[in-house]
Amino acid sequence: MSEPFFFGYGSLVNRQTHVYTPAYRARLTGWRRAWKHTVGRVTPFLTGVPDPGSVIDGLVAHVPGGDWAALDLREEGYDRHAIPSGLTVEGDVGVAAQVYAVPVVTMVVQDDPAPILLSYLDVVVQGYLREFGEAGAHDFFATTDGWEVPVLDDRAEPRYPRAQVLSAGETAFVDAKLREYGVRVV
Repeated sequence: MSEPFFFGYGSLVNRQTHVYTPAYRARLTGWRRAWKHTVGRVTPFLTGVPDPGSVIDGLVAHVPGGDWAALDLREEGYDRHAIPSGLTVEGDVGVAAQVYAVPVVTMVVQDDPAPILLSYLDVVVQGYLREFGEAGAHDFFATTDGWEVPVLDDRAEPRYPRAQVLSAGETAFVDAKLREYGVRVV
């Protein structure tokens, strides 16, 4: 296919947060995820990080009308990178895709790191549970760095703009994984 696609590995895996279709389950070799703080933003971003020894699951989705500007606006703070190799799409659908990643030059280390929004994490994990099942959601945690950063429990009043309501089972899964990884919830 010659139409543009992007590879989503975080909130874009949750189809409830966007209307980008068609979308296909995919796997990207040579990348992992990390929670990173950046200049000009209080809470950390989930970003892709090149890592030759890692593989992450996600979705590839069509960029409607080839309008990268609208998608770039949603993904403000990220740069787009062409994916020259390492992308496998379910059903062997051939796509040319790009992936968003926070520019290294904008990343900062905070002495007292601002917390990850639980409403953001919930959206991501809900997407993985629905697309890849529990095994895929377990893999999300295993292929993501930065779990030493605390998590802010904002479920009662979500701060994340694309927050979703989780089922009781989805909520229990997220909470259990945070305990398993020793994440401090504030």
